[in-house]
Amino acid sequence: MAVRTSPCSSSASAISSSRTTPRCKLSSLFEHPHRPISPGPISLTKDTVSNAPDRGQLENFLKSNCKSGHIKRSEAFSVFNHLIDMQPTPPISSFNTLLGAVAKIKRYFDVISLYKRMSLIGLAPDFITLNILINCYCNLNKVDFGLAVLGEMLRRGHSPNTVTFTSLVKGLCLGSRISEATGLLRKMVRMGYRPNVVTYGTLLNGLCMTGNTMLAVKLHEEMLNGNGGFGVTIKPNLVCYCTIIDSLCKDGLIDKGKELFLEMKGRGISPDVVAYSSIIHGMCHTGRWEGAKGLFNEMVDEGVHPNVVTFNVLIDALCKAGKMEEANHLLKLMIQRGESPDTFTYNTLIDGFCLEGRIDDARDLFVSMESKGIETDAVSYNVLINGYCKSGRMVEAKKLYREMICKEIMPTVITYNTLLTGLFREGKVRDAWNLFGEMKVHDLTPESCTYNILLDGLCKNNHLSEAMELFHYLENHDFQPSIQIFNCLIDGLCKARKIEIARELFNRLSHEGLEPNVITYTVMIHGLCKSGQLENAKDLFLGMEEKGCAPNLVTFNTLMRGFCQNDEMQKVVELLQEMAEKDFSPDASTISIVVDLLSKDEKYREYLHLLPTFPAQGQTGRGYEKS
Repeated sequence: MAVRTSPCSSSASAISSSRTTPRCKLSSLFEHPHRPISPGPISLTKDTVSNAPDRGQLENFLKSNCKSGHIKRSEAFSVFNHLIDMQPTPPISSFNTLLGAVAKIKRYFDVISLYKRMSLIGLAPDFITLNILINCYCNLNKVDFGLAVLGEMLRRGHSPNTVTFTSLVKGLCLGSRISEATGLLRKMVRMGYRPNVVTYGTLLNGLCMTGNTMLAVKLHEEMLNGNGGFGVTIKPNLVCYCTIIDSLCKDGLIDKGKELFLEMKGRGISPDVVAYSSIIHGMCHTGRWEGAKGLFNEMVDEGVHPNVVTFNVLIDALCKAGKMEEANHLLKLMIQRGESPDTFTYNTLIDGFCLEGRIDDARDLFVSMESKGIETDAVSYNVLINGYCKSGRMVEAKKLYREMICKEIMPTVITYNTLLTGLFREGKVRDAWNLFGEMKVHDLTPESCTYNILLDGLCKNNHLSEAMELFHYLENHDFQPSIQIFNCLIDGLCKARKIEIARELFNRLSHEGLEPNVITYTVMIHGLCKSGQLENAKDLFLGMEEKGCAPNLVTFNTLMRGFCQNDEMQKVVELLQEMAEKDFSPDASTISIVVDLLSKDEKYREYLHLLPTFPAQGQTGRGYEKS
C-alpha cells in the first residue's frame, strides 16, 4: 500500500522496520545488555549545570531546559551520568523529565539506550517512563516492541491511558497496519477509555497517508455525529480538517474537500494557511484557475498570510498554463509580502520559460539564483538542460552538464535521459553511447526508460543491429524489457522491412508476461500494410478488440491508408463505416487519400453513396462527395 505524507503532521523518523517484527517480552530486549558509550561529563554553560552540579542545579536544569525542550544530546547524556552517580539516587520523575526531553528532540534510540542503563542499575520504571518508551518505539516504526512494553506496563499493575493508546495507534499507522489501528481504537472504547481529538487525528492521518481517504471521511462523520462503531462524539480540530482536506485534494476530490472546508468554517474553525493552500493546490491541479485565484484573494482578505508553498502552487499552475507574465507578477508580490522564493519557485519559473520556448529568459533566471543566495540543484540543471535539448541547442546543454559536474551537483538518471534524447534527435549516436558510458562513472543505474531511449534512438538512426545487440544483452542479464522497449524494436524492424523478425517479437510478448497495447498493434499493422500483407493486417486489427485493446484513430488511419494504397475500396468503405460507428473521424491526410482514390477512376464512383457522414463534414452531408 502506497504511503503518502500529510502537510498537517510532522514527519516520523524513517527507521527501517518490518511489519513482521516478532512480538516479544520486554525482557528479551536486555538479554545481552551492554553499557553504551556516551559522552562523559562535560562543562555545560553557566546557565545550566557545571561538571560537578549539586542536586539543586540538576533540578533547575531539568525544569528549565528539559521541559522547554532546549537540550542537546551531549547535555542529556552528561546530566544522565550525573543523575545515576548521585547518592541517594534522584526520584524516577527526574529521569522521566530527561527522557521526555530527549524524546522531544526526536532522539528515540537514545531514549531506549538510556532506559536500558536505568534497568541495569535497578531503577524501576513507572507509568510515565513506560509511556515515553512506547512512544519512542512507535515513532521508530517498531510498534511490536511498543506493544511488548504495554504488556510490561500491565504486569507492573499500571493501567494504560489515552496517551498510551494514541502512541500505539500512531505506531500501527506508521507501519500501514490500519485495520489493527482501527481495531485498537475500538478496543480502547470498549475498555472504557475515551479517545481524544489527538487519538482521532492520529488515525485520520494514518488513513490518509495510506490512501484510504474516503474511510477517513467516513470516520470523520462517525466521530462527529457519534453514530459509528466507536460510540463517541469528538469535535475535530483544525489539524484533523486539514489532514482530510489535503488528502481529498490530492485524490482529485476537490468538491468534497471544499465541502469539508466550508463545514470547518461553519463550525467556527478558522482555516489556516495549510487549509487554504491544500484547496488552492487541488483547484490548480484540476484546472480551476479562477477558483484558485478567488480563494487566494479570500485568504489574504481574511488575514491569513500565504506562505512559500501557497505561492509555489499558484506560480506552478500559471507556468503550466503558459501565463508567464502573471507568474512573474506573483513572484514580485511574493517578495513584496516578505516571503522568500526558494529553489522550487525558481525551478518552476525556469521550466515555465522553457515550455514557452523562452530559453534565454530561463537561463537569465537560472544565473540570477546564485546572486540571490538561492542554491541551484539537480532539478534546476535538468530543467534548463531539457529546455536546451528541445530547442536543439545541444552544445549549451552539454556545457551545462559539464558545469553541473564541476560544481559537484550529481547528475541524475533524468539528466542522462534528457541528454540522450537530445543527442539521438540530432543523430549523434556515438556521442550518445559515450554519454551512456558516463552513467557508470557516476554510479548511476540506467532505468527501463533509459534503455527505451537508447533502443528508440538507435532504431530511428538506422543502427538496428546495435539495437538488437543491446536488446539481447539486456535479456541475457535478467533485465525484464517493458512493452515500450518491444514497441521501439518492432517499429524499427518494420521500418527496416524485417517484418518476420518483428512478428516473432510480437508473438513473444505473451511469453514475456506482457500485453500488446494500442501502439504495439498499430506499429505492427503499419508494418504489415507496408509489406503488402493486408489480410494479416486486417486480422490483427480484428483480433485486437477481442483481446481487450480498442483501436484508436491512428490505428484506423494506418489500416485505411494500407487499403487505399492497394485499391481495396470495399474495405475502405467498411472501415469508414466502422469508424463512424465509433465516433472516429479520419484525419486530413487520410481524407485526401480516399478522395484521390475515388477521383482517379470512374469505377469507384459507385462507392460514393456508401460513405458515412462524419461530424467534421456535417455541413456537406457526405464527407467525400465531390461535384
